[in-house]
Amino acid sequence: MAGPRVDDIYDQVKAMAVSFRLRPGDRLNEVALSKELGVSRTPLREALNRLVAERLFDFRPGQGFFCRPLDAQSVFDLFELRQIIESAAARSACAKASDEDLKALRDELYSTGIDITGLTVEEAVSRDEAFHLGIARLSGNNEMIQTLTRINERIRYIRWISMSLDRVQRSKGEHKRVMQALMDRDADEAARVLSAHISKRMDQVQESVRHGISSIYMEGPEEISARVIEETHG
Repeated sequence: MAGPRVDDIYDQVKAMAVSFRLRPGDRLNEVALSKELGVSRTPLREALNRLVAERLFDFRPGQGFFCRPLDAQSVFDLFELRQIIESAAARSACAKASDEDLKALRDELYSTGIDITGLTVEEAVSRDEAFHLGIARLSGNNEMIQTLTRINERIRYIRWISMSLDRVQRSKGEHKRVMQALMDRDADEAARVLSAHISKRMDQVQESVRHGISSIYMEGPEEISARVIEETHG
């Protein structure tokens, strides 16, 4: 059966799309990509169609598949949607999560998610995503979890850019406050802090997109994701 093979191709191409190793707006060369991955075009197209459904590629009849654009409005909309979903997830977690599950999330945060000095940008963003998804899982709503996972994939590259610029110290403090509000089962405070933590102004998004596009063509996504986070103070 081709299923597992398509799944593997899907994972490989998704990783390329999420990190913008495939440049935004470019038409995909299916022949070259199939050769690079060592696969035939039939399972590759099946994988690409799945990624079109997830908004990681566009398909234009008669032209083919295109890498998703990197534009400020789309990124802003995704952050706004993430803000809405995660605020609702925090409220739901306060109401539904067991004491044991809340303590487990707190212990995981303090053992792996507070001090990210010395990690690469990719590792730090991965840990951050894990904490936020952990809150969503405590909501018990699988649709919410899946939607947030898809949003994270589509904004991951911009989050690499933001993390590489300045957000380390602020994130550490806000995660602690979110976690304390969850432990206190203070739904209003948890939602308030989490919403403020995620929120981005359009000018911030535009700056990140400018840096992101420049990095794609000047440095390459790999250099951004591999950048090591240095210790910050304050």
